[in-house]
Formats: sequence, structure tokens, C-alpha cells
Amino acid sequence: MTAQDTPPRHHRRAVQIAPRSTHIETMPGPAEPGPNQILVQVLINGVCASELPAWQRGPDGHTPLTLGHEPVGRVLATGPDVEAPAVGDLVTGRFPRSFADLVVARADDAVVVPPGLPIESAIGEPLGCIVDALRRSQVDLGDRVAVIGLGYMGLCLLQLLHTSSVGELIAIDPRDESRQHALAHGATAAHPPQGVLTATGTADSFDIVFEVTGAQAGLDLATRLTRPHGTLTIVGYHQGPRQIDMQAWNWKALDVVNGHVRSGTQLADSTRRGLELVANGRIDYASLITHRYPLDHIDDAFQDFLAKPAGFIKAVITLDN
Repeated sequence: MTAQDTPPRHHRRAVQIAPRSTHIETMPGPAEPGPNQILVQVLINGVCASELPAWQRGPDGHTPLTLGHEPVGRVLATGPDVEAPAVGDLVTGRFPRSFADLVVARADDAVVVPPGLPIESAIGEPLGCIVDALRRSQVDLGDRVAVIGLGYMGLCLLQLLHTSSVGELIAIDPRDESRQHALAHGATAAHPPQGVLTATGTADSFDIVFEVTGAQAGLDLATRLTRPHGTLTIVGYHQGPRQIDMQAWNWKALDVVNGHVRSGTQLADSTRRGLELVANGRIDYASLITHRYPLDHIDDAFQDFLAKPAGFIKAVITLDN
């Protein structure tokens, strides 16, 4: 093991013990990192919508549930074969069970944060997911594009599209506040779902539609809006059965992109590209973070994610104290 300082002997970890109830326990320091592993001191961690159902449901049986996968942290130690990242590097990536002071992660999953980038601008996992979905959607010059769902991921996608070569960029969400955010982040126009067909003309009129809701209604609307031979990209995280209008998909000859990325290598590459855009001032990623909570208030963070108080876009857990 290569280490800059002796890692702490103990650390805190958030462990869910019941539905909507999390306990902060003190644990012995993690074992030394092995081959292709790094030990990371977590400084900040995003709260992701994909974990809301697990938090609401609670642990399965008597097995504790540990969540978190959007960290930024400092490398404290590396395994014997790890050449990069190096001890002292600020890194981000998809590191499971990272609502904790310390986490052992795969070195291959770590992306070194560009120098000088603030920590809140460096949360890489959700940015990498959005960048990867956009890269796979083959956006063309002047395309008419719709984004359905204007939460954190939808607004980040909107910023990226605004810096690209698309033509009309329409944002769709039932919340007026979310639509106002979309206009501030580059949308040509913003509409509620029930009014978008009236406001934009007939159905079947968008070259590319990004569904970022994770809900049946969002998927249905995306199917209606995408033109024949257009592209429907599913970015929303669907955690239950869905009904698909296969007749419409088939008749329209749609290209349907599953905008999720499971490959660690592919995610790391897209994360690296996204962080370069942030570092170069192309998108204002940190402005989407609106609520901050210490680790022992993690249940408050999830509850606010569900309730969406005024001004809420993205919550993070801070661990640098």
C-alpha cells in the first residue's frame, strides 16, 4: 500500500435500519486497498433519485442497507499495482456505499478532478451518465429537441444541449419552478406536459426526445412527440414495469436509445469529458446544487428530495468536517 498519511482508525458510515430511517455508526477503518483499489476520504456525496425507493422501502430482512454512489474525495492510499490515481488526488466516480467518511473503490472507476475545479462542480457520476446518454444519441446540427423531466439530470442535460448545435430546444415539466429553471439554463421554451402539443404544434415533430422522468407518463409523452425515424432516448431510471406502445415505436421506425451506462470504463470516459466541459466554463454544473446536509441529517435530505421544497434541485451530503 502507498499512503500519504496514516488513514483514520475509525470512520462514520450511514446505515439504513428501517424504512426512511438511517443510523450513523462508527466503524473501524477499512482494510488496506488491494490490487486495483484506492482508499478515498469522501468530502461530498450527491443524493440520487435512483436511491429514493430503497430509502423508502428500507433494508431487506436483517441486512443493513448502505447507500451513496456520487462522491468526490481525496485519495489517501492506493493498492500495490495502482499507478493512477495517485495519493493526494481529488477524484470522483461511481463508488458504491459512499455515504461514509472513507470508501474503498476500484481505481479504474476513479476520475481525477481537473485542477482548480471546486468540489461541488466535481460530482462526476450523474454528469458522466448524462454525457454518455448524449454521446449515444447522435444529435445533429439544427435538430429540434425536447427534454421531458426537469430535475437535476434534466437540467444538466439541457445545459449540455444548449452548448451543442441543436436548433429548437423545448423543456417539459409539470412544475412551474422547474420550467423557469429550464429557461434560465438554455431552453428555447418550456411547457407543462398537458400543454406542449398545443404550444409546439402536432405530435411526431421532434427529431430527438430525451425522457428524464423515470415515469410511465413521461415515456408515453416521449413516444407521442418523437417524429417518424426520430430518436427517443430513455434517460430516466425506471424501477418498475412499464407499458410500451410498440405499435407506435414500430410504425414510426424510431431509434430507441437506452441512455444508461453500466460499463465502468465507458462511464469514466464520459465523466472525464463532462468535467472538462465544466472546467472550461461550458456548463454551470454547481449552480444546480441547492441543498446541503451533514451526514447525520441524511434522512432530511431524502425527505426533501421527495417533498421538493421551494428552490430544490439537488441535495448533497457534506463530510468534510
